[in-house]
Amino acid sequence: MDACYRGFLGDEAVDWFINSGASDTHVESHLGQGGVYCILLDGRIAGLSILDGPTVDLMMIDPDEHCRGLGRVLLRHAEETLLARYPVIRLETFPDNVRARAFYEACGWVSGGLLEDEGPAKLVYTRSAAAPS
Repeated sequence: MDACYRGFLGDEAVDWFINSGASDTHVESHLGQGGVYCILLDGRIAGLSILDGPTVDLMMIDPDEHCRGLGRVLLRHAEETLLARYPVIRLETFPDNVRARAFYEACGWVSGGLLEDEGPAKLVYTRSAAAPS
């Protein structure tokens, strides 16, 4: 998160999130429920996704591993898992996260526009079982 988000969320927001323990708590809560998937490379976590209901709740690839196809593998797994249970699935990203938006759109996800919610602005993306891969 540190390297990828500072450019558009700012130092203060990223430092608060990392130091608050919220990310650790979030992952731990989902570990108990299932729905946490990892890609391991040489014994270390290179990618992580959390699936929650029809939502890809979190997906991250180690910045040192970007552009190696790991994100596509992880996203494809999420799509297959969720579309087996739900006709429409979703994820959220920040509008200023240009790389993530381009990635999701290249993978066939469709932007549903800005979410009306508290906190930083977010875009919602959806994908349906009928959409081509």
